[in-house]
Amino acid sequence: MAVTIQSILSGLRRAVVDYGMIDGGDRVVVGLSGGKDSLLLVKALQNYRLFSPQKFELAAVTVDLGLGADFSGLAEFCRSLDVPFYIEKTRIAQIVFDERKEKNPCSLCAKMRRGALNARVNSLGANKLALGHHADDLAETLLLSMFYEGRLSTFAPKSFMDRSGVTLIRPLIYIFEKDITALAKDLPVLYNPCPANHATQREYMKNLLKSVCKDIPFAKDRLHSAITHPDRYNLW
Repeated sequence: MAVTIQSILSGLRRAVVDYGMIDGGDRVVVGLSGGKDSLLLVKALQNYRLFSPQKFELAAVTVDLGLGADFSGLAEFCRSLDVPFYIEKTRIAQIVFDERKEKNPCSLCAKMRRGALNARVNSLGANKLALGHHADDLAETLLLSMFYEGRLSTFAPKSFMDRSGVTLIRPLIYIFEKDITALAKDLPVLYNPCPANHATQREYMKNLLKSVCKDIPFAKDRLHSAITHPDRYNLW
């Protein structure tokens, strides 16, 4: 069956309802990295607004890491959807790579990007931050936690961040990456200039899952089911 924006909206709507992600009067900001996931999230949420019983406002914010990226394509994309677009300029790349020379930069970079996003969400008077994490990310994060931290942990579909007063939501939590990729050809995906791109622990987990799925095609589905159905846990 061909993947359509309608099938994406069906999964998004189910996640929003299951976890109470959006309330009437919310001001939602999408963290728009320029990757296919966040681009599709902006498009899907804007479409969802048309029939959502909860009326909410939508905007998009891109964090400029200072790597010289061209965000004009993102600006035009948001303009075509009538979604307000903002750029949050930072010195994250300089701090992470030049000043601190981090050997494993992803963790610090993620924390600083989240901080920059939260700051702009606050300045815009918004109360929800939507990120493009999907079903594959959920499974990969569980494996990262198990293999590198020795614990069973992954991110929540919805969580409140005390420090910023912002609620973080992940409306694509039921959508698998292959379905997002199927629609990516129509999206202005931004080239990722990060020096650590494709050389991370997460990339290793992504490739590991791909390898497993060659022998067990339904492995991702079972992992996702194990995470999202707590009554199936059988841990001592």
